[in-house]
Amino acid sequence: MKKLSLFILMALLSFSAIGQVIEITPSYGYQFGAKLGYGPNYLKMEDSGQFGITLGVETYTGLMAELTYINMSSELRIRDVVFSPIESKLADLNLDWFLVGATRYFKEGKVRPFVGASLGLVVVSPSNENNTIIGNSLDSTTRFAFSFKSGVNIMLTDVIGLNLQGNLYFPVNWAGVYVGPGGAGISTGSTVILGGFSCGLVFRLDKD
Repeated sequence: MKKLSLFILMALLSFSAIGQVIEITPSYGYQFGAKLGYGPNYLKMEDSGQFGITLGVETYTGLMAELTYINMSSELRIRDVVFSPIESKLADLNLDWFLVGATRYFKEGKVRPFVGASLGLVVVSPSNENNTIIGNSLDSTTRFAFSFKSGVNIMLTDVIGLNLQGNLYFPVNWAGVYVGPGGAGISTGSTVILGGFSCGLVFRLDKD
C-alpha cells in the first residue's frame, strides 16, 4: 500500500502542473495465467483477479499520457518429476505493475474507442512457500515489463463513464526460481504473455 500511495501522490503532483483534461480510471478484471515448461516439467501461474488505477492527462486532443498501477494476486504451481511429480502449489504470488504509457482515442463523443501501450516494472513477490517442495524462501524480483491495451470508454455524463478493455502484459524473464531442498534444483525463466480483461469507471475532469 505504501508503494501505491507514493505512486498516486507523484502522479497527482505531476498531472496538476500540466494539461487541462485529467482522467482517473479505477478498474477490476480477470487475468489469465501462464505456463513455463522445462523438459517434461513446468511452472504455472494460475488465473487471478486484478485491480488497478490509471491516471492520465491529455497532452494533445485525443492523446493521453498515463501512469498505471496494477496488482495481481495469484498462485505459483509446479510439476517436476524429481521434486513434485503431481502438480502442487509452490507459493502464493503477488505482482505489482508500475507502468508509464500513452493512450490514443479514435474519436470524441459518448463512445470513445482507444488503444494504448506502456512500459515500466513489475515486482514479483512470492510468499507462503510449500516447505515440502522447497527448503528455502523465494526472493522477490523486479523485472522490466511492457503492456498493450484496447477497449472503449462509454461516457454516461461529461464527467463519468464506463471503461471496458482487454489487456496484454509482458513481464520479461517472469519466472526465475530455484526449487528443491537447501535451494538446489532447477531454474527456468522466459518472457511470457499475460492476457485478460477489465472494466471500471472513468472520471474525466476538465480544469477549465
